[in-house]
Amino acid sequence: MSGKKKPYRLDQHRKKVMEPYLFILPVVLALLAMYGYPLINGFIMSFQKYSLLAPKDIHFNNFENYKKLFGQSETLMVVKNTVIYVVCTVGISFLLGLTLALALRKNFRGRGIYQAMVFMPWACSGFVIGLMFRWSFNGEYGVVNEILLRLGVIKEAIAWLGTPGYSLAVIIMAMIWMAIPFFAIMYLAALQSIPADVYEAAELDGCTGIRRFFSITFPYIRPTVITTLLLRTIWVFNSYELVVVITNGGPANTSQTLASYMYSKAYANYDFGFAAALGVVLMVVLGLYAFGFMKITKYDQAGDF
Repeated sequence: MSGKKKPYRLDQHRKKVMEPYLFILPVVLALLAMYGYPLINGFIMSFQKYSLLAPKDIHFNNFENYKKLFGQSETLMVVKNTVIYVVCTVGISFLLGLTLALALRKNFRGRGIYQAMVFMPWACSGFVIGLMFRWSFNGEYGVVNEILLRLGVIKEAIAWLGTPGYSLAVIIMAMIWMAIPFFAIMYLAALQSIPADVYEAAELDGCTGIRRFFSITFPYIRPTVITTLLLRTIWVFNSYELVVVITNGGPANTSQTLASYMYSKAYANYDFGFAAALGVVLMVVLGLYAFGFMKITKYDQAGDF
């Protein structure tokens, strides 16, 4: 009798093993359809001369797009801009967002209204924020020049968006203004999950505020810090809308980042082959960054997010 029931038990065990895979199969197929095909097609396109200005002359050109990418001097400037843009944006946003979360954690009159005002930039689209900063920093009628002139900080109007260095600084300020609420929301949620009795015990032991932060607060929110830094760096690296709206990469590409440079090559110059090669390089760089970041920060040992 036991020999007859064994196949049934094996069949039941096989069903239990396969059940999770069957549940996720539709999602996997949908992801392959939406992301897999464009990814493969973009990789193939990076080895082609693919310009919409010459649609009848599309052909494989081996590594010419990559040679052009790494051979032109303009690429080095764009890479430098991207590093400055990402490091400044993520670093300053992280510090200000953490400070804001620590401040909003305390109860004070009007806290709810202040939170709504602080988190408002996160609800605005990048296009709207880009237009706001473009108008504010306009060299002729911008409100920033008007305020600085009235305060006596500057003697004549500055062409913020038409001066190399200043144009990239305006984009960085816009991205910081938009990114601070993200860090503040995430860290405030993590801070509110810390048990109050831990702080009470530390206070009874005579721990100072700085000691409590590094011994209690930061270890508790460390998983959140690692995850937000990883995600925000990738998002900032891939963002291009603020660059396109505020300066369109000008003047003379001095405010271009890798993402906006790829966008301009694809939709301004219609050189989809070169843009695809740049996209492949960008994907590899971000993949290496994510792998290295998780190894350095010991992401798997940080705890639950």
